[in-house]
Amino acid sequence: MEFFIISMLNGLSYGLLLFMLSSGLTLIFSMMGVLNFAHASFYMVGAYIGYTLAQALGFWPALVLAPVIVGLLGALFEKLSLRKVHKYGHVPELLVTFGLSYIILELVQLVWGRTSVEFRPPELLQGPAFTLMNHATDGLSLVMGRAPAELCGAVAQTMCSPFPATRAFMMLVAVVMLASVWLLLTRTRIGLVIQAALTHPETVESLGHNVPRVFMLVFGAGTGLAGLAGVIGGSTFVTEPAMAGTLGSLIFVVVVVGGLGSLSGAFLASVLIGVIQTFAVALDHSLMGLAQSVGLQLSDAWSDNSLLRLTISQIAPILPYLFLVLVLIFRPRGLLGTRDT
Repeated sequence: MEFFIISMLNGLSYGLLLFMLSSGLTLIFSMMGVLNFAHASFYMVGAYIGYTLAQALGFWPALVLAPVIVGLLGALFEKLSLRKVHKYGHVPELLVTFGLSYIILELVQLVWGRTSVEFRPPELLQGPAFTLMNHATDGLSLVMGRAPAELCGAVAQTMCSPFPATRAFMMLVAVVMLASVWLLLTRTRIGLVIQAALTHPETVESLGHNVPRVFMLVFGAGTGLAGLAGVIGGSTFVTEPAMAGTLGSLIFVVVVVGGLGSLSGAFLASVLIGVIQTFAVALDHSLMGLAQSVGLQLSDAWSDNSLLRLTISQIAPILPYLFLVLVLIFRPRGLLGTRDT
């Protein structure tokens, strides 16, 4: 039981990190119609800027300042480059953001090197947020923080499963982000102006609003959310030049599966992909053993097939992309989308 609970929490935390990253991309696409190929690169920049600021000012000031700096960089890029190619359609937009991702990668390697840096979380977030204890006779119990060593192990007949405080903090920030963005877009005048600027730009301009500036602020806000995810993800996992490539393709899977432009769809897809992939990584059963466990009898030819001998954990990295293919086949709009992909 403790395996299921801890795996579910790990899956949720990983899924919410994906949402933190994909929410900015979803915001940019839903408001501007731009698929930003460099979005994961802004995530990486946020991690490295957060690391640098944390060395000088501490983690908490870095958590606030790094997303602001990344957002300003994103707004500057939209004003100086993306705005000039926006009128030519989606292909030039994709190409310019694709080129930006390689420029950012090279600049990061020039400034911070090609190896990972040690971006440690603050002392408050080091260690477990709580420990799940499974006693042989008393069952499950919960202890806040780290459980005493004498209460865990074979002698005490108790298995202890700690849950990292960094992952708990990641989940908290992601939920707050979701609520804040939703309230901003649906319950404030700024959100109404942003949404109207996409569908009726002439009307918005006639009311005295600067539509290009609105789009610049939206793009800056989207990249700022990626920078926030970078600070949290970089301190929780690893900060290295490959981090953008690792999550870059996955966030596009999240956006397409959830539905292009749908914030709630991105949230649902992030959680589903995070949970499915986390449980798959933890399962060491082969496909053949799984088939036999559900009562399927395989012939000798199938039993010798090397593909069926692969474990579920080995195929876990391709599961999100398999999910993507199935969604595109059976529901091209995505889970909660309103427009075709």
